[in-house]
Amino acid sequence: MTISEKDFEKRKKRAFKIVRELKKLFPDSRVFLRHETPWELLVAVILSAQCTDKKVNEVTRRLFMKYRNLDDYVSVHPRIFERDIYETGFFRSKTKNILGAAQVITEKFGGNIPQTMDEMLTIPGVGRKTANIVLQSVYGIVAGIPVDTHVKRLSRLLGLTKENNPEKIEKDLMNLFPKKEWGRISYRLIDYGRTYCPAKSHDHDRCPLSRVIQSM
Repeated sequence: MTISEKDFEKRKKRAFKIVRELKKLFPDSRVFLRHETPWELLVAVILSAQCTDKKVNEVTRRLFMKYRNLDDYVSVHPRIFERDIYETGFFRSKTKNILGAAQVITEKFGGNIPQTMDEMLTIPGVGRKTANIVLQSVYGIVAGIPVDTHVKRLSRLLGLTKENNPEKIEKDLMNLFPKKEWGRISYRLIDYGRTYCPAKSHDHDRCPLSRVIQSM
């Protein structure tokens, strides 16, 4: 969806004010999923689809004690693994993706998480959101902005995009925010949604960023 230069500049100013306020509210926002290795982070991010980070952390606390390394995931029977992650929902597709990812990373990448977006996207269950989170958190490589359901909702609500497709939303956000902000803007938006502006019905006028936008 194309916008006029005037509207783009307006969005740009709005983005500047939003990121400035978010940095005050959440200076230390970061990925909330517990993990000790790059592979564990990838597993946790795949499990987080349509599931809360809190629930994922509950499941992975047990999961990572049972499956200590990549070989354990390669050798486990899918039906057993499905039971281990059942509580996260969509357990069959997540099992297929995680065990498939373990196989590909073992055979194609020598057991190491790759360091480029293109390579990450060849792994089962990995889209741009997952790839961005892992690349940023593991290697400090900022290739884009992770767009999950929270970021999608708030980006539209705050007038930063009118798109519905996550990749198009990511592109809009990348055009609005300087690259130095890409690494944490998603986590700040997620923290903002959890703390002040949840998806459930509430008075948006009481949300801090609503006051910022209204003042423009």
